Amino acid sequence: MLDAINATILIGASLVVLSVLTSLVSQRIGAPLLLVFLAIGLLAGEDGLLGIEFDSDASAYFVGSLALAIILFDSGFHTPFKSYRQAAAPALGLATLGVILTAGGVGTAAHFLFNLPWIESLMLGSIVASTDAAAVFFLLRVGGLNLRDRVKSTLEIESGANDPMAIFLTASLVELAAARGDGSAAFSLSFFATFVAQIGLGVILGVIGGVAIATLLNRLRGIDAGLYPIAGLAAALVVFSITGLVGGSGFLAAYVAGLIAGNRKIAFSHRLKRFQIGMTWLAQIGMFLTLGLLATPSEFGSVMLPAVALAFVLIFLARPIAVWLCLAPFKFKWREILFVGWVGLRGAVSILLAILPGLGGVTGDNIFFNIVFMMVIASLLVQGWTIGISARLLNMNAPHEPGLVDRLELELPGKAELELIGYRIHPESAIAKGQRVPRWARPSIIIRDDRALSVHKAGRLVADDRVYLFATAGQADILDTIYARAADTEDMRRLSDFFIDGNAKISDLRSFYGLDQIADETDASVAELFEKAFGGEADLGDRLTFLHMDLIVTRLDEHGGVEKAGLIIDPVKRVREKFSERAAAYIRNKLRAVRYKLRQKQSS
Repeated sequence: MLDAINATILIGASLVVLSVLTSLVSQRIGAPLLLVFLAIGLLAGEDGLLGIEFDSDASAYFVGSLALAIILFDSGFHTPFKSYRQAAAPALGLATLGVILTAGGVGTAAHFLFNLPWIESLMLGSIVASTDAAAVFFLLRVGGLNLRDRVKSTLEIESGANDPMAIFLTASLVELAAARGDGSAAFSLSFFATFVAQIGLGVILGVIGGVAIATLLNRLRGIDAGLYPIAGLAAALVVFSITGLVGGSGFLAAYVAGLIAGNRKIAFSHRLKRFQIGMTWLAQIGMFLTLGLLATPSEFGSVMLPAVALAFVLIFLARPIAVWLCLAPFKFKWREILFVGWVGLRGAVSILLAILPGLGGVTGDNIFFNIVFMMVIASLLVQGWTIGISARLLNMNAPHEPGLVDRLELELPGKAELELIGYRIHPESAIAKGQRVPRWARPSIIIRDDRALSVHKAGRLVADDRVYLFATAGQADILDTIYARAADTEDMRRLSDFFIDGNAKISDLRSFYGLDQIADETDASVAELFEKAFGGEADLGDRLTFLHMDLIVTRLDEHGGVEKAGLIIDPVKRVREKFSERAAAYIRNKLRAVRYKLRQKQSS
């Protein structure tokens, strides 16, 4: 028995390692990586080189469901709310109505191609009606595509949110196909009641679970670093399983929980993201290998031609028509509609759903699994191999500019918040053109020609240098204007609330803003304050911080003195830390009045 266990572990681990190694080859030849994982499973199966006999539908469905829950939680965790602001309505339309329209179109074609009854035909259409979250997220986030924001947001939301609808339709039609003779009216009533319960409970418990996960992780910030991300992922699986037990959609709950938790302030969220990236890869590899092992290629011959024909109906007719009907009301351009229609990859989710007919007692279950398997392979070959080409032909790639390349929250004692921020210097930035870097923004490390240099040895910074520096979260916008954008004299002005002459007296600032920290400099001007702080060499972008506001040099005179300084104010943050929201609103209104008085004084 021990030998059998060791052999099983050896084979499983070896297949995972082989999948990782072949990813290097697939990237060089441009092959869809998920197709490679599936092919390795086929080669290891009963008709392949290893001849492993694996025919447990229940085990495959368990592995697939667990992996899909992990993938959906991670996809939600990495989706910012701004994506929903950009594309919530069209994406959710695709995830619901689009799935129904696609299922209907493919189901109609399946009825005539395979001479199946209508219920089984629509069931087959439902199985392949949703895009695959694993495939789409891999292509968008790992495949190197830099799509336009609206299109990218639409595809991300759709792929994460459309699985529950396809699962619900498939499960309902499997139940109907396995229990013929029941009253259609009773089924209709049960159908809609079940739909409302699954979607409603999935959303509600997902929101509650997301808030609970964020709260739990913030309370566990003192535990061992290795346990912290495990607790987060385990909590997500708790939400998934509880929702399924009470009759809701566990997959939808996992996605919503990730969405809510990922958009809340969580301590050490970078730990979670790094851990989840690895777990998501492992889940994808495990799911595709398992489903590949379950397949029997020798049975594909009898359904190959009609299955490929049905795949082409899905790729070239059903999916594009459904996308056009769902996106046209939202004024998408024809190129965008065509591209979204093309990025309709089918993958592990469809193969996973193809197991349901057999588990549900539908006769002839192998034919559904074999048809869907062939359709998935066709989709990954035709669509997966041409996504990059279609993005270029349809002009869907967003302009790529050097800029922010890394941002890592640091784990510091107490409530100190600091980040390590990395940039690739923009060729048209002021720094690349020779302007001196402000002292507070000087990098700690410069990477040039794959060599790490200190700021003292690097000399003048040049275009495409990678620089890394420590900064607070509030300094990121100003750092962007220094390193990541073309030189723009208006950048500092846009960041400032308003501006002060360099010869303005500090005593005037004290009377307006209560800057008690500089009480000894009441007779000095703003320019003199900067000269003293920076040894007589103040430069554009140099910055002084006083409690809840910053002074930043925005213009120099012909002699190098400070002619103008911008004032950046954040009183609400300070007040929220000490007082109530009502007090913050009061201070905000007072600030508006002070600004108005100051503008009047300056104009006079």
